[in-house]
Amino acid sequence: MNETVRTGGCMCGAVRYRVVGEPLWVNYCHCADCRRSSAAPVSVFAGVREDQFTVEQGEATHYASSPGVVRSFCATCGTPLTYQSSKFPGEVHVLIGSFDEPRNFTPTGHVLTAEQLPWLHISDDLPRE
Repeated sequence: MNETVRTGGCMCGAVRYRVVGEPLWVNYCHCADCRRSSAAPVSVFAGVREDQFTVEQGEATHYASSPGVVRSFCATCGTPLTYQSSKFPGEVHVLIGSFDEPRNFTPTGHVLTAEQLPWLHISDDLPRE
């Protein structure tokens, strides 16, 4: 069986990972915590099962950003990589900008839009939570 393999990593190359198979979903996240952790007005994540995600080179640093939430990043260059939450057991949410080919991930929805910046307008018909 030929499963899709997608690779990615941090800006400096110290941390490299791979994801095998299709993501469960791809969503924009508009929450303030994701905004602060990425220093961007919105984040886009691909949700995958933990068994789909493997760090192949280096080691990401983990930070408990709030109760039940752990984010990973490269300690050398600071690139944010993943988000994991006790609200989503068994999942790893990978920032699509860290993939080698982020264009292969098309968002399917928006989450936490109550926290969306008022000047950010994304014109699509995707579901919004």
